[in-house]
Amino acid sequence: MLENVNLEVAAGDFVAVLGPNGGGKSTLIKIMLGILPLQEGQIYILGEIPGKAAHKIGYVPQHATSADKFPVNVLDVVLMGRLGSIGRFKKYKPQDYSMAEKALEHVGMEKLKNTLISNLSGGQKQRVLIARALACDPEILFLDEPTASVDQSFHSRLYDLLNDLNRSGKTIVVISHDLSVLSSHAKSVACVNKNLYFHDSSEISQDMLEKVYHCPVELITHGSIPHRVLKHHHCTHD
Repeated sequence: MLENVNLEVAAGDFVAVLGPNGGGKSTLIKIMLGILPLQEGQIYILGEIPGKAAHKIGYVPQHATSADKFPVNVLDVVLMGRLGSIGRFKKYKPQDYSMAEKALEHVGMEKLKNTLISNLSGGQKQRVLIARALACDPEILFLDEPTASVDQSFHSRLYDLLNDLNRSGKTIVVISHDLSVLSSHAKSVACVNKNLYFHDSSEISQDMLEKVYHCPVELITHGSIPHRVLKHHHCTHD
């Protein structure tokens, strides 16, 4: 359970959310999106309560959703990202198809737009979910471990895409265990482990990591890629 969380994300920020498994990272994002109920306190997204600004928000869950259980193709899934803009039970317009196909191009899936989502690999499904989130042209983009299932070649491409979106004015909030994100893209860091520690800089110190992981941690860099290393200690981890 999250406790005493106080977070304000500035427009145009690129926030990396770090923390151990079970620390509350995904819970925090889902509460902000209105997917999980708020037990106490207040949350406002773009000046509105969670859920009211859904048409201005893109969300990429960590795993493929139940959409792959139905006989729908890739383009159909991405078009779902336009529902917040057009409203339910209304027909898609040419602009909606154009936005969906543009989003597929961003993630390199345009050639598979007529393929059944159930026939895709895990990494390909994750790309489709990213395209679905981009299809609404969101002001804020939330991503929960977006590279968990994708291949290494798309890994770098995705963060380059997020960087371009951020430079164009979009706010990015991404949960990641990949510290290379911080060194290359993030502008600020939210460390979450029941409590939240916010840092308006992408620089990570050993003190920051030990505070959130509750363990002695060293940060080691090989080239430009930093790694998190735990010293010998008696804590247990998931």
